[in-house]
Amino acid sequence: MDNRKFLPFIIAGVIALIIVLYLSSEIFITIKAGERGVLYKRFQGGTDFEVSYTPGFHMKAPWNDIFVYNVRENIINEKMDVLDKSGLSITVDVSVRFFPIYNRIAYLHEYFGEGYVDLLVKPEVRSTVRRVMGRFTAEEIYSTKRAEVEDAIIQETEAILKNQSNNIQMQALLIRSINLPEQIKNAIESKLQQEQESLAYQFKLTKETAEAERKRIEAEGTSRYNEIINASLSNQILKQRGIEATLELAKSPNAKVIVIGSGEDGLPLILGNN
Repeated sequence: MDNRKFLPFIIAGVIALIIVLYLSSEIFITIKAGERGVLYKRFQGGTDFEVSYTPGFHMKAPWNDIFVYNVRENIINEKMDVLDKSGLSITVDVSVRFFPIYNRIAYLHEYFGEGYVDLLVKPEVRSTVRRVMGRFTAEEIYSTKRAEVEDAIIQETEAILKNQSNNIQMQALLIRSINLPEQIKNAIESKLQQEQESLAYQFKLTKETAEAERKRIEAEGTSRYNEIINASLSNQILKQRGIEATLELAKSPNAKVIVIGSGEDGLPLILGNN
């Protein structure tokens, strides 16, 4: 049997295999866990907004590109100088945790590309922090309204990053430190200490006032009680009670001495031997 007639097919197959092996890196791609791929069609309209490549093994035309994005939670730390409501300079250290929205990764690629952290996240965080802190005084930022400042920054930053133009999900924003000029910091801390002392004094004063009022009410009650008792103890009632006590003593079988009281209403006094 003449095998020479299959030779062109064998040669073509070998050439095809060589081409496939040579272009394997352009045809086959593996998306790892925590990643998403964006397909760019060179001759068919550019970025494919409909398909997001999930983790696994994929094939593509060699003339197309797949851009791989890490969609795991990321964190950035930003240290910046901001101005408070009065124009005082404050140094703030902020941490932001975020990740790209998975099914919107193509839009993030189209508008910002792989450098979206530097082009989008960091500038928006800085802008929001400066804008929010500019609405408060240094004392409010440092002490009295720190939680309110942090909440406002979180809400406004999240609203900007998550909109359909930016497609970033913010997980958390933390103000790690706030540094004021030493003189201002000492003045604020001194004021806060004085306020705490004043509150402690007011509490003590209120407590003592309440105790004095309690004693006054108690004394008035005792006085009123004595007035009622004294008003009820007339001479007739006292005389009647004395007679009743004398009669009870007289019924006793013990030997006794009776002393007659002096005066018109004097009652006898019975002295027993026990």
